[in-house]
Amino acid sequence: MSAARKPVAVVVGATSKWQADGRNTKLAHGKAVDDSHLPVGVRWGVGGAIAQKFAKEGCFVVLTTRTAANAAALEKAIVEQGGACATVELDLVSRESIARAFATVRERWGDPEVLVYNAGYLEGRDLPPDKELLEHVPLEIFETAQHIASRGPFLVAQEVLPAMRTRGSGSFLISNNASSLRGRKRLTGQSLYYPRVMMRTLAQVLTEEYSEHGVHVANVVIDGLIDSPGTRALPRAQKNPEIVMNAVKIAEAFWYLHTQDRSCWTHELQLTPFSTKPSV
Repeated sequence: MSAARKPVAVVVGATSKWQADGRNTKLAHGKAVDDSHLPVGVRWGVGGAIAQKFAKEGCFVVLTTRTAANAAALEKAIVEQGGACATVELDLVSRESIARAFATVRERWGDPEVLVYNAGYLEGRDLPPDKELLEHVPLEIFETAQHIASRGPFLVAQEVLPAMRTRGSGSFLISNNASSLRGRKRLTGQSLYYPRVMMRTLAQVLTEEYSEHGVHVANVVIDGLIDSPGTRALPRAQKNPEIVMNAVKIAEAFWYLHTQDRSCWTHELQLTPFSTKPSV
């Protein structure tokens, strides 16, 4: 519980690379885009939507991001909505940064009752068409993908699961994508998502290890294009708006998982737009 006696929910990766001035938005469009006309619920992608949802439901939400300034607007929006939140800097490439961030969370607000791991990356998207094959992928790109998709959630789990196990309750929810379902060739413009398979496997292992201790672990496969300022501005999203997934509704799915009765927990949930076939 936080000082205000609210359950603590930590959202790792609360901001989006597709937000108005995000890294991928600038890569895809060559500049930042205007988000003033967009609903506040989608301005920071799925991470921001999850943070807003859990705050509205009465949680004290801790936003983590590599640089606090990235989450300033989201934190302000949550406060204006009547929610309670704070921002903690966390770099998933650094074990020391992860340990320091969660020490701060425990000291200031208490042990998390909910951990949503929503970290994303774009490494690999800027490789040209003639560099699609694995032999051309720089080791640095692979290492970053490993840090975010497999090593990162492993280290975060070590920080929060012991207290959840001791308490006999808690939710550890992972935001994943369709590349976690099987290995696929990386196409031009796509991130190096092979390690997402390890993220899914980790969720399965944690389910087997911690469910009996009262900890709900779930892997959420977000199988489509998530609404955000940068993705909404893409030509294919504007031409086919039905393929765009509502970030606010995705956030509701995470809240649903957190509030499930322990007699019937869901451990993997795949969300797909109605107009597309689910990935396999």
